[in-house]
Amino acid sequence: MKTNMNIYMIACLVLLLLAGCRDKTATEKGAVNRPQVRGVELAEVAATEVDEYYETSATVKARAETVVAARMMGMVMSLRVREGDRVEAGQLLLALDDRDVRQKIAAAEAAVAEAENGVAAAGKQKELTRITHDRFKNLFDGKALTGQELDEARTRMEVAGLEYDRCLETVKRGQAGLAEARVYQDFTRLTAPVAGLVTGKRIEAGGMAMPGAPLLTIEDNSSYRLDLAVNETLAGKLKVGLPVMVDIPAAAMSLAGTISDVVPAVDPATRSFLVKVALPGAGLQSGLHARVRIPVGIRSTVLLPRSVIVEKGQLTGVYVVGRENIITYRLVRLGKPHGENMEILSGLRAGEQVIVAGVERAVDGGLLQGEKGQ
Repeated sequence: MKTNMNIYMIACLVLLLLAGCRDKTATEKGAVNRPQVRGVELAEVAATEVDEYYETSATVKARAETVVAARMMGMVMSLRVREGDRVEAGQLLLALDDRDVRQKIAAAEAAVAEAENGVAAAGKQKELTRITHDRFKNLFDGKALTGQELDEARTRMEVAGLEYDRCLETVKRGQAGLAEARVYQDFTRLTAPVAGLVTGKRIEAGGMAMPGAPLLTIEDNSSYRLDLAVNETLAGKLKVGLPVMVDIPAAAMSLAGTISDVVPAVDPATRSFLVKVALPGAGLQSGLHARVRIPVGIRSTVLLPRSVIVEKGQLTGVYVVGRENIITYRLVRLGKPHGENMEILSGLRAGEQVIVAGVERAVDGGLLQGEKGQ
C-alpha cells in the first residue's frame, strides 16, 4: 500500500514538471505583449569632432591697479573721494596741509626778488666801471695817466663783471628754490594718475599721511585680466593671441578672452607656469571667480541634443532602438555641454539608433511601429 502511494506521488511530480516545461516553451515561442510606440524619430549615433579644452579657474583682476601714496608728511585737510567713486586722470583726490610749504614759497619768491635787484645793481656797477676804464684808457693814451692807474681801472671793471655774473647765478639759484617749493606744494595735492574706480581708502580727513604709505587704490576698470596657473604639460603650446572661453558664474556671463602674456618659466613647486588673459571690462569687477577653457586640440566624441536625454530619478539615459524595433532605456554617462548638445562619455556606440523626437512617447521595452527613422 505504501509503495503504491509513493508511485502516485512521483507521477504527480512528473506531471507538474512537464506542465511547467510546456508553459515555459509557450512563453518563449509566443509573442510578448509589448506596448506599441508610434510617432517618434530616430537618428544614428555618430562620432563628432569637438574642441578639447584645458580647464582651470582664476580671479578677475584689473589690468592696471594704481596705489596712491603721499611723497611728504602732512595732515589730510580734505578728502574728495570714497570707495566706488569714478575718477578721471588728474582729478583732485585729497589735499594735505600746505601752510609750511606756502611760507617756503613766499621766502623763495622774496629771495628771487632780492637776487634780481642785486643783478640790476651789479649791472649798473659793471657799466660804470666800463665807462671809467674807457676814460682812463684815453687819458693813458694822452700820457696823462700812469699805467698803474689804468690797470686799477681795468681790474675794477673785471671785478664788476664777475659780481654781475655772480648775481645772475644767485637769481638762478633762487628760481630753482622757488620751483622746488612749488613742487612740494604740488605734493600736497594728490591727483588721480589714471582714470578708473576708487577701490580702496586707507585714510580719513584729519589723518596724518606718511611718505610712501598707501592712501588710495584706483583700478582701471576699462579692462581686466586673469592670471592662470597652467599645467606644465602645455608649456610651449600656448601662444599670445590665442582666444579662450571665460565663464563668470556670479555675473552669469560668458566672455571671449585672449591670451596676452605667457611666462615660460615653470614653477617647480606647483609644476605650472603663468598665463595672462585679457578681458573686456563691461560688467566686470575685481575679485570675481572665473572658469577658463583653453582650446588645446580636437578629439572625437558622441554628441546628442539635450532633449534626447531622459532623467529618471538619479538615472540618466536615452532610448535606444534595437534590431527588432524593441525600445530600450539605456543608461549613459554625460560629459561636458557643447551648446545645445551634451557629450556622451559612455553607454552608446557609433551606429546605434536612438530616439531623437517624440521621446515622451517612448516606453522602455516598447515596440516601435513603422519604419525606422520616421
